[in-house]
Amino acid sequence: MENTFNTNVFGSMRLVQSVVPHMASRKKGKIVNVGTITVNAPGPWSGVYTASKAALHALTDTLRMGLNLEPAGLDPLKWNESLLQNLQIGAQAFGIDVVNVVPGAVRSNIGNSAIASYNRMPEWKLYKPFEAAIRDRAYFSQGLKSTPTEVFAKNTVNTVLKKNPPAWFSFGHYSTIMVFMYHLPIIVKDFITRKAMKG
Repeated sequence: MENTFNTNVFGSMRLVQSVVPHMASRKKGKIVNVGTITVNAPGPWSGVYTASKAALHALTDTLRMGLNLEPAGLDPLKWNESLLQNLQIGAQAFGIDVVNVVPGAVRSNIGNSAIASYNRMPEWKLYKPFEAAIRDRAYFSQGLKSTPTEVFAKNTVNTVLKKNPPAWFSFGHYSTIMVFMYHLPIIVKDFITRKAMKG
């Protein structure tokens, strides 16, 4: 759990804290964080990963709103204190675009990585009857219909490099359906997710 949050949340925020003062001094820059579409409809056996990406989504939204403000009387080059404290006051644009890239099912090594992590965990007798389902869940996004990596990369780069990129860019198999699922009542969302996870 700690490694997942270090990679997906704290690592991203440390990098942002390092680059924002330089971008702000130039009034120019782009911050692109990569989330996941599963935040819109979390499923079983991916809670830590989804929670870490949900945190990153929220921080990305906060950054986007905060980096459109210039803290009164604050020299961006001395901006080394708490990032979130410095984002809450101000009035003039920094000129930094913040984009949340939200992949759908894109061909990658994520399933193999998830299984490698699972294999290193101590055996949980409680979940032993679900082992096959847990392994299937690890590869859920890697089916025949998953979006080729090159297609996803090309569309993402073209979108992010626009003069005024969108705050949210989602692309890949399941992207549209997952946004729709987000708006469903929880009981319906849970029913659909359980059915999908059973195949």
